[in-house]
Amino acid sequence: MHRRNPARPLFIAAALLIGGAAPFAVPSPDGTARADAALNASDVTANLWEWNWNSVAKACTDQLGPAGYGAVQVAPPAESVSLASSGDGAHPWWEVYQPVSYGLTSRLGTRAQFAAMVAACHGAGVRVYADAVVNHMAGANNTLTTTYDGSAFDPSGYAYPAVPYGYGDFHHPGDGYCNDDDGVIDDWNDTAEVQNCELDHLSDLKTQTDYVRSKIAGYLNDLIGLGVDGFRIDAAKHIPQADFAAIKGALHTTTAEGKAPYIAQEVMPGSTTGALKPSAFTANGDVIGFSYADGLKAQFSAGTLSNLSGIPSWSLDAGSGQTFAMVTNHDTERNGSTLSYKNGTAYTLANYFLLAYPYGKPSVFDGFTWSAAGQSPPADSYGFVTDANCSNGWQCITQSTGVKGMVGWHNATASATTVSNFTATAGNVIGFSRGAKGWIGLNASSGASTATYTTGLPDGVYCDVITGGAKGGGCNGTAVTVSGGTASVTIPAGGAVAIDVDDTTGTTTPPASTVTDAFNVHATTTWGTSVYVVGNVPALGSWDPARAVPLSSAGYPTWSGTVTLPAGTPIEYKYIKKTDAGAVTWESGANRTYTTGTSPHTANDTWR
Repeated sequence: MHRRNPARPLFIAAALLIGGAAPFAVPSPDGTARADAALNASDVTANLWEWNWNSVAKACTDQLGPAGYGAVQVAPPAESVSLASSGDGAHPWWEVYQPVSYGLTSRLGTRAQFAAMVAACHGAGVRVYADAVVNHMAGANNTLTTTYDGSAFDPSGYAYPAVPYGYGDFHHPGDGYCNDDDGVIDDWNDTAEVQNCELDHLSDLKTQTDYVRSKIAGYLNDLIGLGVDGFRIDAAKHIPQADFAAIKGALHTTTAEGKAPYIAQEVMPGSTTGALKPSAFTANGDVIGFSYADGLKAQFSAGTLSNLSGIPSWSLDAGSGQTFAMVTNHDTERNGSTLSYKNGTAYTLANYFLLAYPYGKPSVFDGFTWSAAGQSPPADSYGFVTDANCSNGWQCITQSTGVKGMVGWHNATASATTVSNFTATAGNVIGFSRGAKGWIGLNASSGASTATYTTGLPDGVYCDVITGGAKGGGCNGTAVTVSGGTASVTIPAGGAVAIDVDDTTGTTTPPASTVTDAFNVHATTTWGTSVYVVGNVPALGSWDPARAVPLSSAGYPTWSGTVTLPAGTPIEYKYIKKTDAGAVTWESGANRTYTTGTSPHTANDTWR
């Protein structure tokens, strides 16, 4: 699962750091006094990449906090270059990975807006992790020197007076650290070259010196003083580990919780040299799970979900306890090594799985939609990023009903750290439980799948969190009955069903008896339209089209499915058609009716 070429694409993102002692002095932050905060007890992060600070604040308050996310990751906040033109067009996304100072006026907002965002997120129970670029400054090959807050810099002279950094604060060919002739990384298995020469001509900081370390630590402590709870350190693979250990040892404790900031290091796998492998970096904090993301792409792209039972034998970057797990990030969605929003159903299912399987600390990614790899996020003519709009230009899977439901499911099952009852009813349909805390089924096939699964859960009636969403407003999802530890579940095509002990209908025991009835309806449809059955009982969605039971088109034009219903119960139902865009058409006429018995009943109907 490792990439063949360990080289990073341009302007890669960072790693997160933690604790230790340093022998040099660092400036004190100008931030706030420590304040106790009630933060969500969750290790799930929403990565709102290149969202501006006002949009992050709104997302924390309206979406992430109520859904139970533990943290939000934000893009680099430091002042950067502002490129009205480049090979990737005006104001490419990678501007923010070329800092010119450690000031906090950037294309994402002002220092005051950043501080207000952190306060808003904390108020919603959400920690803030900042993407921190500390390996380098803006590239020495820049021909434009405009910036977002007016700071001057001389790229060819390696002068960044707003810090200040000068020529001697950077690595150069023959300086005793970088021994490559052109000063740029060419051999990706040479530790000294990878960590002391320039990554894609970005001015590489000489982190061996106390002065450079103090400036970096001062920048990170400034962010901590404003309430930041952790860091993703960009290009951590390219910083000598001893240098980074000294920097993290100078960091203050967080203002909200009074503990060492969280660290997740970006270390791309692929190098054959042991010192450059992700597992070699875990003494300084967690590492980002690139290999895990690669493996998820392989299985969800092929629909081979049954292979996911073999995850414990996968060759991964680090153990579960030190992995910041993901399905994708801004680099990998563009180089195609992982899934992205462009993969549709496979991407959605992989994110459900990320939140369900007990490996790593999950991070769910939302950037912006793109057609060219280097294009700018939605911005004004000056490059300042405009407010995120989930209907136009931005990815918003972190706010989707199913993902928010799975964040709650992840939190509810956190204490059950192993997988049980892994069942593959087909190569592309699986189910598994997390002890006695929760069960999930995923269906990567093109038709609905009905099967009986061992759930590991106590008997009762549970609410599906994929259709129900975030916890806290009662049972909104499709009802699933567990009897004798098992449940007959219909998993929609390209969908999932997930239940946990924190989401029940309030009925602690299932009906005395149930019966599984079949529904068949002859109904012609156009492409992109599916047929559902909906009715008066929870198992049929209680007349809510959003909770209707999907029927399989395998026998088209007859649509079929089975539903587990309480025995001896009057049933009213109708068929509906739903387009992929969500438009609903009800069949005409009176409600269809019958009373369930003690043996299965089959309805053979025609759409009217």
